[in-house]
Amino acid sequence: MLGAMTTKIFIDGDAGTTGLEIRERLAGRLDISLLALPQEQRKDVAAKRDILASVDIAILCLPDDAAKETVALCDALGERGPKLLDASTAHRVAEGWVYGFAELCQGQAARIAASRRVANVGCYATGAIALIRPLVDAGLIRPDQPLTINAVSGYSGGGRQMIETYESGKAPAFELYALGFGHKHVPEIMAYGRLTARPLFVPSVGNFRQGMLVSIPLVLEALPGRPRAQDLDAAYARHYAGATHVRRAAAPADGRLDALALNGTDEMEVFAIANDAHGHALLVARLDNLGKGAAGAAVQNLDLMMGKARE
Repeated sequence: MLGAMTTKIFIDGDAGTTGLEIRERLAGRLDISLLALPQEQRKDVAAKRDILASVDIAILCLPDDAAKETVALCDALGERGPKLLDASTAHRVAEGWVYGFAELCQGQAARIAASRRVANVGCYATGAIALIRPLVDAGLIRPDQPLTINAVSGYSGGGRQMIETYESGKAPAFELYALGFGHKHVPEIMAYGRLTARPLFVPSVGNFRQGMLVSIPLVLEALPGRPRAQDLDAAYARHYAGATHVRRAAAPADGRLDALALNGTDEMEVFAIANDAHGHALLVARLDNLGKGAAGAAVQNLDLMMGKARE
């Protein structure tokens, strides 16, 4: 029997990849009561309005336009509306929403905990911002620094159609995409990485289900103060001191990084790999795109919104 202190949760869009992953992570928790609409009522506006009025927190795992429609329903409910955790792109840079990256900066976890509207961070953006923000805050990267961000993700980050294409054997082993340079994660990378110059973002997908590497090459003499490897590493060590899910990691001794190494976890590692003699550095973030890059971050934010500390 559910206790009196359970938090009522509705996942709007629990049939998609992220929604299913979140539901699986929450299943069996005694502090949560998961409510759902019957299949035949999922497009019934009145039924959705009723369930939104009955829960404490709604998690939106929807396309952007559908997420905005659900938010409008909650607006119409006024004080009866639930807290919102939006996993879509729709509100990541919107006024009135708190960005759901608890390790972004000091006090961000507290802001998430106090907010009624939290926008879950994007998977690529998680890695990019984790690399950029500490160095901008430390004065080691200028906000107008020309940056190139390269990233590879498992195909589960591309949604149902991409998953089906890869799992049916119809997709290539590796491909670049979004070559119009208008990827939907760029605005949040700029906003929360504190960049004023648009980075050149080149995403790619590999023929593996999940896992992610985000990398940013740097020429050290082009950076303010011409930092060395130890300066970059120290900035990460300071920024993530005490963080539960993000940690600064040492450069690999064999010069290799496996994109799948953190699969099945909610962890992220950040690396500052440099060759001072050549004046080159490579910043790398490693994470599970379905973990810290999506559902894991959502559950972390949910716990903060419920008053449970998981910074």
